[in-house]
Amino acid sequence: MGTCISSSPAETEALGESWGQTVQHGVVIALCGELGAGKTQLVKGLARGLGISARVHSPTFTLLNIYNGGRLTLFHLDLYRLETREEVSLAGLEDYFHPDGVAVIEWADRWFGSWNFENQSTSQQSKVPELRTAGTQQTGLENQALPARFRWVQIETLNETQRKIAYEDFSA
Repeated sequence: MGTCISSSPAETEALGESWGQTVQHGVVIALCGELGAGKTQLVKGLARGLGISARVHSPTFTLLNIYNGGRLTLFHLDLYRLETREEVSLAGLEDYFHPDGVAVIEWADRWFGSWNFENQSTSQQSKVPELRTAGTQQTGLENQALPARFRWVQIETLNETQRKIAYEDFSA
């Protein structure tokens, strides 16, 4: 598990840029954090690290933006307007669970459920966040294996300028 403190949007973008320079094909990055925490800032940096020159913005109303022109294609999903895994399924977003490039999912807890690094014991920290099933209809995602390359990122607002960014990589 990695943790860092970002003191500005530029630092959050720089972290994303460093990830973009090394990220591999097929990675899914799940971003969680409250509104204004810096999820999109991280994606902007990731795109820059991939060599994508397009202006990156959150696809809140379109659900998905696709950015080409870099080392890998970036699929940027925003699930803010979706409340259940069933709505994600009905929107046809499962293909981005195993992307032909890199997928970044803002508000990923709407798809995967929530998970807290600090509340996990040492033996539990190596486990993948469990897909939530309470209150949702069966859509087939509950039994789907996580991507072979999966990064769970939790962004916590500490104060007006500082963000705690905790992340964990999971591999099959």
